[in-house]
Amino acid sequence: MTQRHITHPFGKRRRLHERIIETILFLFALFSVVITVGIAVILIRESFLFFSDPEVTLVEFFTGKTWQPMIGLFGFLPLLNATIMTSVIAMLFAIPLGLFVAIYLAEYASDKVRGRLKPILEVLAGIPTIVYGYFALTFMTPLLRSIFGQETVEIYNTASAGLVIGILVLPMIATMAEDAISAVPQELRLAGLALGGTPLETTFRVVLPAALSGLSATFLLALSRAIGETMIVALAAGAGPNMTFNPFEAAETITGYIVRISGGDVSYNSVDYNSIFALGLVLFIITFTLNLISRKVSDIFYQEYE
Repeated sequence: MTQRHITHPFGKRRRLHERIIETILFLFALFSVVITVGIAVILIRESFLFFSDPEVTLVEFFTGKTWQPMIGLFGFLPLLNATIMTSVIAMLFAIPLGLFVAIYLAEYASDKVRGRLKPILEVLAGIPTIVYGYFALTFMTPLLRSIFGQETVEIYNTASAGLVIGILVLPMIATMAEDAISAVPQELRLAGLALGGTPLETTFRVVLPAALSGLSATFLLALSRAIGETMIVALAAGAGPNMTFNPFEAAETITGYIVRISGGDVSYNSVDYNSIFALGLVLFIITFTLNLISRKVSDIFYQEYE
């Protein structure tokens, strides 16, 4: 007995308008890739002008602890250190709070409450970052100085900037984490409850481990967003490179330095001007690496449920 192969009627002939739509979508996807490649090419080309300068050496750039290009000191560790400090402070604040908000919205909130809270989070995401910068300078810094003392907390400090960056990325973490938690099949929750677990135990021992793939990707993407934040650190963190681990002292981040040099009176094609492209390339590599790690982590913890 021979087996007949039946072809689905939709697979017999591809219509012309479907081919046109598919081509347009492909071109849009290709356009985004071309833009990314173009940005990388520009950064590499302009960074080459910086690193080809006789005064600049790769060893000093990656190991030096003083960043003063005007006097020939090109150690970018102070800028990197301040960037990491503000980002870590932001994540320490935003990840727990954003995760708890996501758990409440996905597991405990009613549809009415969820419908009211989510628009408020979206409003936070739509506020311009320069407003967050002035909020850090005029509210968060005085608050920290009133708690820890004016002698301890400087007017410009990385703690204030980091906390407000945490507020900035909070809606992103809460929204994406809620989507990851809501994607967990309801059967897993029912199974946890059927085995005698309380709703809280089911959430933390069943639902969150099942959503770990999406949650880890969310946290890494939020970290990339925090590292690339500009206006908050430019206004609240400080305007001078400072190799310090004290979050209550002023320190300039990579993005803050780029803003200061871009808006200053630095001459075109000088070492100071070319340095912003080298630092921009470093930021590009950091965020690109975090995105790759995010995809890899998601693949490691990925689980498919039927």
